[in-house]
Amino acid sequence: MWDAIVITPFINVMLFIYNLVGNSFGVAIILFTILIRLITHPLMVKQIKGAQGMQNMQQDEDWKKIQEKYKGDKEKLAQEQMKYYKEKGINPFASCLPTLIQFPIIIALYQTIIAALAATPVEVLNLVRHVYSDFLDVSNIIPLNSTFLWMDLGQPERLNLPFLPFGIPILAILVVISTYVQSKLIQPPSTNPKDQTAMMGNMMNIYMPFFMGYLALTLASGLSLYFLVSNLIGIGQYAMLGKVNWNNLIPGKKPVAVTVKRKK
Repeated sequence: MWDAIVITPFINVMLFIYNLVGNSFGVAIILFTILIRLITHPLMVKQIKGAQGMQNMQQDEDWKKIQEKYKGDKEKLAQEQMKYYKEKGINPFASCLPTLIQFPIIIALYQTIIAALAATPVEVLNLVRHVYSDFLDVSNIIPLNSTFLWMDLGQPERLNLPFLPFGIPILAILVVISTYVQSKLIQPPSTNPKDQTAMMGNMMNIYMPFFMGYLALTLASGLSLYFLVSNLIGIGQYAMLGKVNWNNLIPGKKPVAVTVKRKK
């Protein structure tokens, strides 16, 4: 089921792009990343609205009164919180949805890259079984050119310099930096860094970049390339929507207070 619904379409789209751009698998991954970002753009818009809604909640006088009234009763506070979400039309999971969607895409893309870069006769036979014969001519595509810049896209990326006894994981470093920058830029400002939303955001800003960096360090560099391009496109999307908080990158910069418009 997973192969038929996800892996096979991914492989065919990737090979179609690869054939279209002149047999450059690196360029195919970049264009595929752009395509995925365009498809998931509505989810990103929901993420922005969800994050903004949670931010506005922390500044809402009604919510502050609820917190003060039920501060000694966690069960009742949780019930009132869910009631508040419903009344205000807030989905607390909306800001997490694009991240959750991203993980199946990562798994599928990794399997696609490994399958597309078939090296042995058995792997080639398995790849052919995934290709839509009416859509692509496999004989003109396989074997794929897996070299892009200094990388073998089917192997973990390392930049080997003649004067160093070890390879430098350039992509992994860039993935960590770009993931951190993206998470900081899209984090809504909070006037109270001790509130639950701010604390969760700060934890994600620390753990997620290193987790993505670990994947980039250990898995195929084609996947690392996807991470990096996806992060850069994400930053660009948020910037175009006017939702990037550049002040978040400045250490010690005080957050800008958010004014909540209350309905009459």
